[in-house]
Amino acid sequence: MDYEGQICRPPVERSSFMLPVAVGCSYNRCRFCTLFKHLSYRLLPLDKIESELERVRNLGGNPKQVFLGDGNAFAMDTERLLRILAMVQQFFPDCTMVNLDATVLDVSRKTDEELRQLAAVGLRRLYLGIESGLPDVLVFMEKDHRLEEAEREIDRLQKAGLVYCAHFMTGIAGRGRGEENAEQLAAFFNRTRPERVINFSLFLNRKAPLFENILNGTFQPADEVENLMEAYRLIELIETDLHYDGFHDALSFRIWGRLPRDRDKLLWRLNEKIDEYSKKETCYAFDVHVESVIDYNAHLTGS
Repeated sequence: MDYEGQICRPPVERSSFMLPVAVGCSYNRCRFCTLFKHLSYRLLPLDKIESELERVRNLGGNPKQVFLGDGNAFAMDTERLLRILAMVQQFFPDCTMVNLDATVLDVSRKTDEELRQLAAVGLRRLYLGIESGLPDVLVFMEKDHRLEEAEREIDRLQKAGLVYCAHFMTGIAGRGRGEENAEQLAAFFNRTRPERVINFSLFLNRKAPLFENILNGTFQPADEVENLMEAYRLIELIETDLHYDGFHDALSFRIWGRLPRDRDKLLWRLNEKIDEYSKKETCYAFDVHVESVIDYNAHLTGS
């Protein structure tokens, strides 16, 4: 099947067979996101999905893990999702789990019984974009949920037998608020107990609606040292058992491990990187295609 759009999936899903079941994101309003802004959300025909499964099966494919794309496949109605899960099992009998991205709003639209049905037929991990632990930041970034709503829906899906994983972003709260955001996120994760958390540190892309806020001064981005320090504070405070995976693409830097077991190792690596970049010129995670990045950096640093 030809894939429409930009492939995006959690790093732990890199060995999964990615099966497109939709194009784009049904919500598509987050101010920091550019992945789906150019796409009109639509569901792919069931016969096309079945043909793709048959094609892969005929080539000898029988993956144990499947990831349903695109931006929030969990938005589709339960009956349709159950039909797709049944087709996956039909063509890939060795498949032990099917995973996908979801929003808090998507979860809220499904009943407890629907969640239990989906878990019973192989749906396993839901990756939720939590992004920030600060209520005002969630409002500003136009996320689809509030923290209390996220906590309620996470509790529902866990009770149904589904596994919750969280995406979040260091830097999303802006300049000077990294430590505050880390402390509130850590408290949220300690309460909600995700299987894993994935930090895609905020990238300042000129095509994102957020870039206009940067230009008009209504959002002041944190520099990369502050983003590293935010990750450091978060890892210090996480007490629940989970996998941590952190990406700082502007620095070509990634850390991962299990918390709290690997805390000292992760903090050591972060401290090393903080020390390195504290001695360099201030760095922001701008899109490399932005014209006159030096001018933007000068504006932000006041030089």
